[in-house]
Amino acid sequence: MPDIVTTLKEHDEGLLPTLAQQWGVDTNNKDSKQLIEALTEAMQQPTNAEKVWDTLGDDQRGALLSLVSSGNASMATAMFKRLYGDIRKMGRGQIERELPHKKPQSIAEALYYRGFISEHFEKGKGKKGMQAFTYVPSDMIAALPTNKTSYKDLQNMPIPSQDAPTRVQNFTLDPVPDDFLENVQQADTSIVDDMTTLLALLRMDGVGVVEDEILPADVERLQPFLINPNPVRLAFMLSVGVSADLITTQEGRAYPKRSGLQGWLTQSRSAQIKTLLDAWYTSTIWRDMWHVSGLHPDPDAGFPYDPTVGRESLRQFLIDMTPHSDWWATDEFIDAIKGKEPDFQRPGGDYSAWYIRNDMGEYLNGYESWDAVDGALIDFYIKGPLHWLGLTDITIDAARLTAYGRAFIGLMDFPMPPEQEEPILVQDDGILIASRKVSRVDRFQVARFTTWGEWRPEEPVYYYRLDAEGIQRAAQQGITTQHIATFLQRQLNGKPLPNQITSLLNTWSGGAAAEVSFERVLVLRTTSPDILDRIYNEPSLRRYLGAKLGAMACIIRDGQENDLKSALESSGIHVDIIGGS
Repeated sequence: MPDIVTTLKEHDEGLLPTLAQQWGVDTNNKDSKQLIEALTEAMQQPTNAEKVWDTLGDDQRGALLSLVSSGNASMATAMFKRLYGDIRKMGRGQIERELPHKKPQSIAEALYYRGFISEHFEKGKGKKGMQAFTYVPSDMIAALPTNKTSYKDLQNMPIPSQDAPTRVQNFTLDPVPDDFLENVQQADTSIVDDMTTLLALLRMDGVGVVEDEILPADVERLQPFLINPNPVRLAFMLSVGVSADLITTQEGRAYPKRSGLQGWLTQSRSAQIKTLLDAWYTSTIWRDMWHVSGLHPDPDAGFPYDPTVGRESLRQFLIDMTPHSDWWATDEFIDAIKGKEPDFQRPGGDYSAWYIRNDMGEYLNGYESWDAVDGALIDFYIKGPLHWLGLTDITIDAARLTAYGRAFIGLMDFPMPPEQEEPILVQDDGILIASRKVSRVDRFQVARFTTWGEWRPEEPVYYYRLDAEGIQRAAQQGITTQHIATFLQRQLNGKPLPNQITSLLNTWSGGAAAEVSFERVLVLRTTSPDILDRIYNEPSLRRYLGAKLGAMACIIRDGQENDLKSALESSGIHVDIIGGS
């Protein structure tokens, strides 16, 4: 922290005569530079310091003592202000009128106008920007009579020696014995499996989205196939998928992003978790506070919420405060953060700039709403993203870091255990069974040409049925019966396909010889296969198309021709309309 000289130079010159009067410094015939030199010498003398100390009230001495005993004899100004009041910064004329050194309006003001404290800005941790700290000048501390302890009212003071210093000191929560734990929810990696399911559905026909959430109808359609059908977790997967370059959203619909899809699907399970974790940690698309139960941030208020700031602070708290291999109480963790660094996600400690309502429509403003907003967010971090990503085992009131969690806070390398993959079980009746040990890329592929069965947690495996409906849907994606046969033979390690499956594929190899229908359709024809491939590879164009009719033709979805024409021309593709009535 700054010394006395630096502090005095940063003060308004109008404050110097007031300080000189209290510290016994003669101001006659001294310019500002000389006055600062004289004050610096006087303020380092224990005799002078004790005289000014004795003019303080018990509450003022208690506040100064608590500040001296905190880390670096400093505290974030936002916290100091909450505990000891604001400081009116005045020039010489106002000082002479208001006499703040004789009639202070707060404890903080009494200390400031006696020269014991000042304010200093420095860079906060991570992305917090510049932060204000209230401090005692470094070379004044030794002169203070801190051994004087006759404070008759000190027990009534809000001394924050354990609860409020904003520089997090070495402090570790006590472990919670296993005997006190109930309803333990072990962390798992099921988010990898559910993300694969989501990507498969997006690849077939996409889903509707509004901002960072999937439309309710599509949520309901997808939930039966998920290991964890929690809609908030599903919204989390959407946003993290976008941040990880796996998903793209265009014109209110979400689709897989092919540039990143194949790479992620072929990664090991641990590497896939690491990709999703890194995407969440740096994502500005996923706003954690928007998904905390009971909080309703005003989307039109435009307050400066950067979700990455809170995550960076959380990681540091996990490093500094938790027993890294044992259970710890989540309430104690939250209380420790409130006491040591409550402004962890709010640069400058501003509790009035964020517009958040509770379920009853009441605004949650001010520091008094910390538990309802900031505390609730920390609880959400632990039981939401950290648990979903496999970093924390949880109970209703305790948590423990897993190996992934310990890697997240830098205690070890990220675990990358070897995997023993299993093939898909191909049954004679066309039922295909995939365990969670089947590679994600194989399950993604089988989901594209089958009819899905609901997830059965009691088994637990994925069921898919090879049938006419699935084969028809595959054809719309450019998957032929030969592609399907080759894929299934690989799962069987080259063994012949069951007769029933062979018969079904042969029946559909020519486009459904067992059933015919006539229909009038509008056909898009291109002048080369490359142009049709380009159109199919662009989600904003593919959404208007049906099945391919060859290398240079496809069906246009009913009623979509005008929108398709506009979209094609916006992409630089000229459209000629031939025939029509």
